Amino acid sequence: MEYLIVTFRIITILLLALVVTLIAGRRKIGELPVFDFIVIITLGAIIGADIADPKIHHLPTAYAVILLVGVQYLYSIVIIKNRKIGNLITFEPVVVIENGQFVKANLRKLKYSIDNILMMLREKDVFDVNEVEFAIIESTGQISVLKKSQYQPITAKEIKLNTEYKGLSIPLIVEGEVYEENLNKLNLSKDWLIAQLKDKNIESVESVFFAVINTDGQLYVSKGLEHTKDAHNLRH
Repeated sequence: MEYLIVTFRIITILLLALVVTLIAGRRKIGELPVFDFIVIITLGAIIGADIADPKIHHLPTAYAVILLVGVQYLYSIVIIKNRKIGNLITFEPVVVIENGQFVKANLRKLKYSIDNILMMLREKDVFDVNEVEFAIIESTGQISVLKKSQYQPITAKEIKLNTEYKGLSIPLIVEGEVYEENLNKLNLSKDWLIAQLKDKNIESVESVFFAVINTDGQLYVSKGLEHTKDAHNLRH
């Protein structure tokens, strides 16, 4: 009987959690403000206790889930409607790099090390701090980077260049498996794909780790590397 109760609770509580999550809105975990993160931890504890212990009454748990998400929803409305309250109960953005220089006081305030910032910059494809005009730690803990003007790429708009449509690349091979459905949609054949691979000195489909075709009809093929060719010391 207890196993049936646990099964019933898992199904109902997961459906309830799905519904309230859809109502609350979609955001990546890494982009959640601190209050939303606390709500998720609390929800996990409530749901976990309810599933693990059949002796706990199920309806109060469901009520707690609805109430908690309701509080989170009201919280999100309050911080949008009233900026003063929002500033008091959320983390404010903090500048950590200005004109290529670390702002030491703000690093100490955030309890971030230089290594933390350098890692976050690399995740933004920035490997030279001197290229950074401003780097800001947002309320979500993510970093926003503005490069100095001389390091920003020139856009087609700036040089008044007309551009053609650029759509999504379509995968044709993933880990040695041919996506024949995508080939059919493009009116291409597996024989065509094999011929293209042979032109790139690749004898078998199975040896291809990833292959895609872009809207220009160009085929990108990666056989993959087991290890990096050069050892780079990323310690600082």
